[in-house]
Amino acid sequence: MTQTDTWTENIELARKLSEQRAGINYFEDKVPSYELPPLLKDDDGQPITTVAQWTARRAKLLDLFRNELYGYSPERPKDEWFEVAKIDRKAMDGAATLKLVNIHLGAQPEAPVIHLNLFIPNNRTKPAPAFLLICNRDRSNIDPTRKIKSDFWPAEQIVARGYAAASFFNGDVAPDKYDGFTTGIHAYLQNPAARKFNSWGTIAAWAWGGSRVMDYFETDPDIDEKHCAVTGHSRGGKTALWCGAQDERWALTISNCTGCSGAAIARRRFGESLKVIQNAFKHWFCGNYRKYIDREDDLPFDQHELVALVAPRAVYVTSADEDLWADQRGEWLAVHEAEPVWKLFGRQGLPSDIMPPLDKPLIGDGMGYHIRTGEHNYKVFDWNAHMDLADREFNR
Repeated sequence: MTQTDTWTENIELARKLSEQRAGINYFEDKVPSYELPPLLKDDDGQPITTVAQWTARRAKLLDLFRNELYGYSPERPKDEWFEVAKIDRKAMDGAATLKLVNIHLGAQPEAPVIHLNLFIPNNRTKPAPAFLLICNRDRSNIDPTRKIKSDFWPAEQIVARGYAAASFFNGDVAPDKYDGFTTGIHAYLQNPAARKFNSWGTIAAWAWGGSRVMDYFETDPDIDEKHCAVTGHSRGGKTALWCGAQDERWALTISNCTGCSGAAIARRRFGESLKVIQNAFKHWFCGNYRKYIDREDDLPFDQHELVALVAPRAVYVTSADEDLWADQRGEWLAVHEAEPVWKLFGRQGLPSDIMPPLDKPLIGDGMGYHIRTGEHNYKVFDWNAHMDLADREFNR
């Protein structure tokens, strides 16, 4: 693919945002010089040239991200159980079967329950691949009755493309507020007084919940569990990225406008910083992460390595033109810098090494990226591009 143009930031918007929030950098020419941790070198500085070497390196990177950023999550609960509370085989005017599934995260009555909404296309001859949205917005965005329809979860369009549309509200697992981890799955599985600096934060809990949905998918004969995608927007996208990085059962991992501590390179110090995000949302991360406030260069990793943890499975990272807070170029660079791992596995990766212009998705072999016109949001344009990569990956 020949590409001659690229995205550039809106300088007038950058100036306006700078006036609104002092101390935040929105200008590319003010990004400090930095050096990314080498992706394909081991702890001794030796080059990684084989899949076996990368597999060992990947395990160490996962441990670093767990210990220093997201925290360690527990194993799958042995007493987890599933309850299909409702089946409507004529949903969406007959186009889909709706299943409302309760995923009980423990046997005790007080165990949290994930309320999974699942639309499965009826026009099919075999199990359907699925897209799971980890919803960080109001439940109305994933209304299973479809009385309220939102671009945030365009279930009808997903079903029309031949995919099952699944979603759950992240608050089913843990609340999105700092309460000392005294509620939700944290309190159910661990005494808050026993927490350590590397105990799991809320993003890790939500991601753990995403894996519990995959547990259910593996039991449902209507779902092709080998061809499923996990996705989310903003904090939900950070969650999806961490879920897919850890859980290799997901064939496609999607990061939509995730920014700081998601897909964006932290060392760029562009838009939202480690200091800002942790002071506003300290419950999202483990306690160790606070060591790196105003010390981004001391991080033992950066987010290109998080993206690389998904390889050789497929990954798609998305940005929005007006979303300077999320550092769109930092998100692009993370994907681009992670690409050598896909090539190590014999995959081609992205079709270009230049950040694309607006609304021109780069869809390659195992990797995708685009930057869309508009604001920080999840739009039908994004969903269609994500399904385009899924079509290619799943040979559909």
